[in-house]
Amino acid sequence: MKVSVILANLMLAAAAVQALIPQQQSNQHHSQSSVVDSRRSMLQKAGALVAGGAFLGLEPKAAFASGGATAGKYTTIPIAKRRYYGRVQAAVHDFLLLGPEVVKGDMSSASIKKFFDVNALVVVEARSQSINGQCTKKDSSCKGQEVRDSPYNDMKTSMYLLGNAFRINQQKPPDVLPSVKAAKAFFKEMDAMEKRVKKGKEGDKEAIGHYAAALEILDTYLDLVELPPIDSNWYEQEFSRQVGVSSRIM
Repeated sequence: MKVSVILANLMLAAAAVQALIPQQQSNQHHSQSSVVDSRRSMLQKAGALVAGGAFLGLEPKAAFASGGATAGKYTTIPIAKRRYYGRVQAAVHDFLLLGPEVVKGDMSSASIKKFFDVNALVVVEARSQSINGQCTKKDSSCKGQEVRDSPYNDMKTSMYLLGNAFRINQQKPPDVLPSVKAAKAFFKEMDAMEKRVKKGKEGDKEAIGHYAAALEILDTYLDLVELPPIDSNWYEQEFSRQVGVSSRIM
């Protein structure tokens, strides 16, 4: 199913659930661009449709991992884009594909569980530990071990590190950056959803509410780090997580 279709369905579900579940959303000032206005308009129209009965099918470890040699240091925006754009875009693609199952409210879905599974994604490929092409270990095992984590944890890592680069000077603390604030607000909603997913409850309105809130916050974050909005159809494609491969927006 295309992301655009998923998004349309989820917007309707979000409007219905938000009327039932208290949301703790940060009051961040979003840019007053026409793109943002159109997204807000979409949410408002979705709410009106739900109120009119158009969506009757719906009943009312932070992983801030090392960034390499520059971890904790000032990283320029172009370098950050090269390093993290691919990972962030791949993560957004995976996040949006959860939409159909989230709309159903089935938190036991295999795709949703995989998104939070710490063994689902190879973060670092296994590397050969041979010396000059020769394995010197007694057991002749020089392949090494790969590093795995969940797609969600990798999303947290890359979103934080990318957002942290959008500052004007090295002295500015990360927590005051709008991009980092938006990332942390997104993590808060998704951490709460992850807890609901572990319970595997069907028809989980609270989990749907967290996902819907995270969706709107993610749109704010993408605007702050100069990536296309979620309703642009850009994320219908797959992205490489390798450094530099998906670093440019065509």
